Amino acid sequence: MKNLLGSSVEELENLALNYGQAAFRGRQIYNWIYNYRNKKKNIEQIEVLPLDFRKKLRVDGFKVSELSFQEKNLANDGTLKLLLSTVDEESIECVGIPTEKRLTACLSTQVGCPMDCKFCATGKEGLKRSLKSSEILDQILFIENEMNRKVTNIVFMGMGEPLLNIDELLLSIRSINEDFQISQRKITVSTVAVPKMINKLSEKSFQLLGKCQFTLAISLHASNQKIREMIIPSAKNYDIKNIIEDCRKFVRDTGRRVSFEYLMLSGVNDTLDNASELSNLLRGFQCHVNLIQYNSIDEVEFKRASLKNLELFQSRLFNHGIAVSFRKSRGLDKNAACGQLRQNARNK
Repeated sequence: MKNLLGSSVEELENLALNYGQAAFRGRQIYNWIYNYRNKKKNIEQIEVLPLDFRKKLRVDGFKVSELSFQEKNLANDGTLKLLLSTVDEESIECVGIPTEKRLTACLSTQVGCPMDCKFCATGKEGLKRSLKSSEILDQILFIENEMNRKVTNIVFMGMGEPLLNIDELLLSIRSINEDFQISQRKITVSTVAVPKMINKLSEKSFQLLGKCQFTLAISLHASNQKIREMIIPSAKNYDIKNIIEDCRKFVRDTGRRVSFEYLMLSGVNDTLDNASELSNLLRGFQCHVNLIQYNSIDEVEFKRASLKNLELFQSRLFNHGIAVSFRKSRGLDKNAACGQLRQNARNK
């Protein structure tokens, strides 16, 4: 199967020339693929192309989209969660999060996840496989088609661990930046953190993309190693202090601040002592802490921290000179936690 999604304009011009067509036919394909107003994504439906050219591309196995729609949930706040099927009959999730001025696409990079975070529904069935860049990009098309808006921001914060699919991740970022015309500064890569991979991410970004301007978000969720290992078993392979040192190097190498995601779990990581400990851990470099409300799932016993504890925690960080914000969860009435929609579908 030859997926044209993710192809540059030069690659599509060369494709057209190889079929005896003028180079502008390649540009027509390019403009058709990346214009969110074009709902038709099958090769045969690219109506600006000659019929015989379309037939040849189809016969030779070229496609634009290989995912298929399975299910959707629309929350009261407008957040849209889609469940999509792959050609090998696996399921992945993506989410469209709208505001008045932007549409953020939350994308998956793997089918399932190997990290087994105790608070997350995605890892309950382990990793099936990593996604190709075309499957990652296809999620954007589905969100744009369903919401009839152009995606303006990207977060790799869906199913899977992006740094364990780093090559396809970076190919996706190239296309998002150059083809979908979304600035790297509007892209966030969220990772639980994998040993040696933070350094590799910046190095390969400069090598393959020529720049590294996206935001790195670390799913930290703890103020010390003991708590982190309790909620993220894979953390035993990567000490929290080493993560912070690698993040400091990332800031030095790229000039971009690092964001730390901190899921507030009642009785686990939400005390003022935790806030003070986190402040000491992060003090002295360009970073930001994003406090997050927990979306409960049936399979685990974690509970959402109280709003009072969250506000006290936020104030303690702020008073210690740490940049901090509070991110309210979206889509709470519609299986908001990552992996829930997929898991519910499998249990039907």
